[in-house]
Amino acid sequence: MQYAHQLKKDDQVEVLSGKDKGRVGKILRVDPKTNKAIVEKVNIVKRHSKPNPANQQGGIIDKEAMLNLSNLKLICPKCAKTVRIGKKFLDDGSKVRVCKKCGEAVESK
Repeated sequence: MQYAHQLKKDDQVEVLSGKDKGRVGKILRVDPKTNKAIVEKVNIVKRHSKPNPANQQGGIIDKEAMLNLSNLKLICPKCAKTVRIGKKFLDDGSKVRVCKKCGEAVESK
């Protein structure tokens, strides 16, 4: 099970289940309380909006909806595969996320 501390903003992820299964995108926002995230151009829904100062015309807007983190899997930038994440302490005492397949550090750019 993926937790909010394992997936971070700007990580490249693949959707594992649902209507967008197999799609790849970048995480725009993570909500650790609800264990959900918004992924770029994935899980698009239509929202009706009234005219307001920000949107003069109003109408139907397409926007990304939240996905549960359990439906997302990280793509390692080094080996370009979907991977599980481990934790590792470096010599200087800092903790980093590591790819379970190649063992390389996985940090978002």
